[in-house]
Amino acid sequence: MNLFELHEQFEIETLNILKSGRILDMFIFGGGTMLRLCHDLNRYSADLDFWKIRPSDDKDIFVRLKKILESKYEITDAQIKRFTILLEIRSSHFPKRLKIEIRRNVENWEFEDKIAFSKYSTHQVMLKAHTLEQTLKNKISALLNRKEIRDAFDIEFILRRGISLPPLSAMQIRTILNRLSEFKDRDFKVTLGSIIEDELRSYYLENRFTYLEEQLNFLLKT
Repeated sequence: MNLFELHEQFEIETLNILKSGRILDMFIFGGGTMLRLCHDLNRYSADLDFWKIRPSDDKDIFVRLKKILESKYEITDAQIKRFTILLEIRSSHFPKRLKIEIRRNVENWEFEDKIAFSKYSTHQVMLKAHTLEQTLKNKISALLNRKEIRDAFDIEFILRRGISLPPLSAMQIRTILNRLSEFKDRDFKVTLGSIIEDELRSYYLENRFTYLEEQLNFLLKT
């Protein structure tokens, strides 16, 4: 089993422990790891990202999370940051540390019940997760604010699942198109190539984000 597969085991094990600790129902699971574990996203993802369902005491959440996690793992980082609650854990059974981050702000997030699972683990965890529509909005917002190739990859993945692009201004569309054009060969070969499965590497090296660009250009013309 390779490094990514072992880390995915770690992610599922941690979700199962949080579920057993009766704290997971306070959060909505989202981001790339949610797409991977709930929708079979064809790239690996390293962190567990959550959003709060309703307003709650962040210090209480922080204390409860620490108590649940330190019973099983070594906590290597734990802090309440300006925008997130952050914990990082380490296990002697897995080679990489795992970061867990909960957004402190609460909005009217769209979510649904999903099962998180992995072919590398025997656990299956029922939880609340962002809908694909909400995740698409989140990923577009992320790509507008930072230049991370994984966000573009995830957007294409969601679009290929039949989800339509949300309403975007012409300026937003042009900004995203500009972001896509700025990705270099190294971004596809190394940054993206290191987290996608073998059969996809040659496709993205040749085609890049042509499909996403076509969808954006169509929206720009309508």
